[in-house]
Amino acid sequence: VQLQASGGGLVQAGGSLRLSCAASGRTFDTYAMGWFRQAPGKEREFVAAISWNGGSTSYAHSGKARFTISRHNAKNTVYLQMNSLKTEDTAVYYCAASRPGPGLSVASLHYDFWGQGTKVTVSS
Repeated sequence: VQLQASGGGLVQAGGSLRLSCAASGRTFDTYAMGWFRQAPGKEREFVAAISWNGGSTSYAHSGKARFTISRHNAKNTVYLQMNSLKTEDTAVYYCAASRPGPGLSVASLHYDFWGQGTKVTVSS
């Protein structure tokens, strides 16, 4: 699976962005998908994940009630809608695919394929 993230940019605090991650390959709908982010000088951290059929989702505490992960399997795309953005959301955001397994993982080591990242900058 090859992943291409897009949709990042510069936005003011309180604004919104929608990130997209387009996947190649015919097996996209068998993978759980996740979003991670890495801020300058910090480790990569989990943001959100969604099961293969969209029936289950998981969010980091930092994004709960502000971020929504969704997927459209017919389009081989996963989305991250981010609302009420804060300056601390500034980071490079990565999408990732996880081979089928029990539950949704928040650990990056459980994700097998990664996109190149899209930069999100939130200004005050």
